[in-house]
Amino acid sequence: MAIKDALLPEFDEEMKTTRTLLERVPDAKAAWKPHPKSMSLGELAIHLATMAGWTMPTLTQTQMDFAADFTPPVFGSTAQALKGFDEAVAQARATIAATSDADFMVPWTLRRGDHVFFTLPRVVVLRSMVLNHAIHHRGQLSVYLRLNDVSLPSIYGPTADTH
Repeated sequence: MAIKDALLPEFDEEMKTTRTLLERVPDAKAAWKPHPKSMSLGELAIHLATMAGWTMPTLTQTQMDFAADFTPPVFGSTAQALKGFDEAVAQARATIAATSDADFMVPWTLRRGDHVFFTLPRVVVLRSMVLNHAIHHRGQLSVYLRLNDVSLPSIYGPTADTH
């Protein structure tokens, strides 16, 4: 089985679940934080919404330099975040589908200027920085929403709001 054939069903399922959570972000609570050191609800939502967009540079380039290549996104509204999410997911899915097994194994580096955080095969970066990272922040977002009395959708099974 090709690597893409193993990844695409998981990608589709995780992105579908992520979207159901992002849909529930209340614009009026975008500035809310559970703690002063935490991201705001809007910052967390837009961070999660743009994560699928990291797929294309991961699978088509050999590095990302945070100092030169990354500008944190800004939350405008839930509708704007969902529009960007849908576009990023479609592009990410097409990129995964077009990637050969050999290209999945090409080393990819994350750096900030001269400081190298890691160099790993692209497939590992896709799993960790895109999929697992999104799942992590989706968990955070579910807690933020719960703390704001927003009904939670099913994620990996029923929630207190869906059974």
